[in-house]
Amino acid sequence: MKLTLPEAGAYRAFADFAPEGGSGLTLGTDLHAAGDYESKALPVANRTATVDGYTVELEGTLTPGASSKLTLKVSKDGRPVTDLQPYLGAYGHLVALRAGDLAYLHVHPDGEPGDGTTPAGPEVTFYAEVPSRGDYRLFLDFQHEGDVRTAAFTARAGGASAPVATSSPTPTATPSASDSHGDHNH
Repeated sequence: MKLTLPEAGAYRAFADFAPEGGSGLTLGTDLHAAGDYESKALPVANRTATVDGYTVELEGTLTPGASSKLTLKVSKDGRPVTDLQPYLGAYGHLVALRAGDLAYLHVHPDGEPGDGTTPAGPEVTFYAEVPSRGDYRLFLDFQHEGDVRTAAFTARAGGASAPVATSSPTPTATPSASDSHGDHNH
C-alpha cells in the first residue's frame, strides 16, 4: 500500500487486527516525512469536535486505572444522527493515544448493530481504561451516509497533564479511516 504523508514530520502508524484463530494484536511503527518540521503542541482539552458538517460531543471523564464511561453524541446541522451505519461491525471505534509516548488503546462500543438493543445513534458509548494520568488524543471513527469520518478530541486523565516528551511524535494527526482493524471480536 502506498502512503503519502500530509506534511514533514514524525508519524506513528498502527495496525490493529486479529489473525484467524488468534487473539487481537496491535503493531506500530514510526514513519518520517523529510522536510522542515516544527513540533506542534497538543490541542487544548475539548468536549466538542466538528468534522464535515457533523458535531460530536464527548461526555465522561477518563480516570487512570479504572473503566471510564465515555459517550459520544453525533449530530448534523443541529439534529441528532439516529441512522449511523455499521463500520467494521460497530457504530463507532474509539482510539486513544497518550501524549508523549503515543501508547495506544482501541476501544469498541457498548453493544453492536443488530443486537436488538443498541440504537444507531445519536449516542455511542464506550468503556475505556487508560493506564495513567496525562493528556490523551481521542479519535472516533463513525460512518454516516456511506462515508467514514473521524472526530478528534483532547482529553485529560486524572487532573494535571503529564510532561510531554518533545522528541516523540505528538498525536495530532487523524488516523486514517482505512486502518486495518480486522476482526473485532477481541
